[in-house]
Amino acid sequence: MPSRWILPVAAVASVAALASNSLVAQRVATDLTGNWSFQVVTENGTGTPTVTMTQKGDSLSGTYESARMGALPFKGTVKDKSFTFAVNTSGGATLTFNGTIVDNDTVKGDVDFGGQGGATFTGARKK
Repeated sequence: MPSRWILPVAAVASVAALASNSLVAQRVATDLTGNWSFQVVTENGTGTPTVTMTQKGDSLSGTYESARMGALPFKGTVKDKSFTFAVNTSGGATLTFNGTIVDNDTVKGDVDFGGQGGATFTGARKK
């Protein structure tokens, strides 16, 4: 390889390595596994469920637990900084949470109450 190509090739390799490390860091930052305190704000007041999430790759599962509905399992997905999961209530309604990962310990988003209204939510990872 001519010596004039060594520096440009080394620069490209360095940029590729940094980009790869950045993508790994972003992937780790989106892990939602853990216990979360949510605040669900509706026009009728605020609920404070506990949400336990387990993330495996792009799959999300866990338990949504509130004083009003008890403990309910859910399944969902994670993609980049977005996530969604659906909770089926004992009354037959489905609550669909569509959220954004703000940082490692904070999430926020909207909840659809099966076409019967909606709410916003925030969540903080329990320490």
